[in-house]
Amino acid sequence: MSHQRIVSLVPSLTELVIDLGLKDRLVGRTRFCIHPKGLVEDIPIIGGTKNLNHKKIGQLQPDYIIANLEENRKKDVELLHNNYNVNLTNINTIEDALGVIKELGNDFDAEKRALEIVKEITSLLSIPLQTKPKTVAYFIWKDPWMVAAKKTYIDSVLQHYNLQNIFSDKTRYPEISLDELTQRSPELVLLSSEPYPFKEKHMQEIKKVCPDAEIQLINGEWFSWYGSGMINACKELNTWRTTVDNTG
Repeated sequence: MSHQRIVSLVPSLTELVIDLGLKDRLVGRTRFCIHPKGLVEDIPIIGGTKNLNHKKIGQLQPDYIIANLEENRKKDVELLHNNYNVNLTNINTIEDALGVIKELGNDFDAEKRALEIVKEITSLLSIPLQTKPKTVAYFIWKDPWMVAAKKTYIDSVLQHYNLQNIFSDKTRYPEISLDELTQRSPELVLLSSEPYPFKEKHMQEIKKVCPDAEIQLINGEWFSWYGSGMINACKELNTWRTTVDNTG
């Protein structure tokens, strides 16, 4: 039996469900589920990814809830598990992301469309890029400064695009000092647009401690949104990555 009442607590996977052609089954989303624009606005909001409205979820009577180990709080997921069919996804690599697309396609009887999406992403990932390896630091937060390290989807994307994470000796999202950044001396520093909205003034702060590095504000969705959004991300990254060599 295919699931008819889906609640998604994961912005990337809300977009995927709609791109699988299943918008009519999506009865709930978080306020961070903003894609595809023009299609999500009339889907009821059940709070944020980390502050769910359990009462509202109950009123929607879902028969399938999409959650994520990183996006959602453990206590929320455990509470939902007591009453609902919850798929707790865990996506740390590009391969994990492709696997989840297939898994949801199977669960929702949308295998054909899911495989089409995977095929398109795989094709884009297989385009050869003539790039030089570069050392990189990828910032996701300020006060405290935090970076993406090993065992993250972001790191997997960096690796694919021949960017060597200078914090690969750490895991997940460690706090770091700007002194440490100076000592590790990356060639490239990326300041993500999300979850912290880095701006031009933050580039100047980094420039003071890494005067020789190339510093860029970057669209965080390219590196951290998986699912069908990977199609656009790969297109953008394939173009962007060649410009890094040309400007750095």
